Amino acid sequence: MVKVLKNVKVLDMGTFITGPAAGMLLADLGADVTKIENPNGGDPFRAFKGELYSPHFQTYNRNKRSITLNTKNKEDLDIFDKLVAEADVFIQNFRPGVAERLGIDAKRLQAINPQLIYCSISGYGPTGPDSGRPAFDTVAQAASGFLRLLVNPEHPRVVGPAIADSITGFYAAYGILGALYERNETKKGRLVEVSMLEAMCHFNLDDFTHYFSADQVMTAYSRPQVSQSYVFECKDKQWLAIHMSSPVKFWEGLAAAIEQPNMFDDSRFSDRDARIDNYEGIVEFLAPIFNKRTRAEWCATLEQHEVPNSPVYTTKEVLETDQAKHLQLQVEAEHPTQKTFRTIRNPVSFDGERSLEIMPPPMLGEHNPV
Repeated sequence: MVKVLKNVKVLDMGTFITGPAAGMLLADLGADVTKIENPNGGDPFRAFKGELYSPHFQTYNRNKRSITLNTKNKEDLDIFDKLVAEADVFIQNFRPGVAERLGIDAKRLQAINPQLIYCSISGYGPTGPDSGRPAFDTVAQAASGFLRLLVNPEHPRVVGPAIADSITGFYAAYGILGALYERNETKKGRLVEVSMLEAMCHFNLDDFTHYFSADQVMTAYSRPQVSQSYVFECKDKQWLAIHMSSPVKFWEGLAAAIEQPNMFDDSRFSDRDARIDNYEGIVEFLAPIFNKRTRAEWCATLEQHEVPNSPVYTTKEVLETDQAKHLQLQVEAEHPTQKTFRTIRNPVSFDGERSLEIMPPPMLGEHNPV
């Protein structure tokens, strides 16, 4: 395993997703990440049916060690301060004001260690009229305008994974890496701040750019229409996705694959603009055709005609594909007390070397001094 951050010491005091996700990304690059948890149950994401090793917790806490400290106690605070003195990075995602009450705010910790990169993650930012509001994934998606692009207007309901939480963790790690790079020259730390609202607005940049440049407010169907992306149900009830984009050759290949050589005589298919304007009509035309053959049959035919496509896989199906096996996406490690830990490896390779070694998420206080 290539450890490009092998000399970086990180203290991760985050809970749930945003903070732990940032710590995990650094750990995946080889940083020495110590997760500091409350002795009473630790990270709330641990709890699942009375246990303290839930799938939720496992997702964002691999490659870390766990120690338990209660910084409200002077003895534990003294231990904490010694760790801070030797650390390069500190991560927390408490609501504004909580860090100060716990004695772990940036001003105090950087007085102990002026070279410390202090990362503070919040929901709406450290100041402002909404700074004190609670923010969770769905709230941040909605507040940033992003959720509107995912919800089916005809059947509004929350769908998909915790995108805002994970994306905010990525931006936090991104900011930390920038500050670490700068510190090589300045020898000084930084206060790195990111909020879920800011992260998701930036992640939703294309939506805002269309508004700024074309006065267009995008909808859930705007991108699929422009990119000419479709999902169809096949004869065996399996789903298939195709992405036609702008090249004419994709549409010509599709016409051959579905045995509709005269398709372009239909005004709905005449050119790209027509296909965009008649998106729903094209869906109505193609859906019955795709329903006549199985997904496997369609994949073989579409591949033959070089039409960009993929089965809409389940997680299990992804892992069973030859390409996933070739890329060694699944990695695993034995845990001393739990069953074999399996996960998806870090996607970044260095000089052709993949990260195949993994350390299972720690048990609560697993690395406390004996």
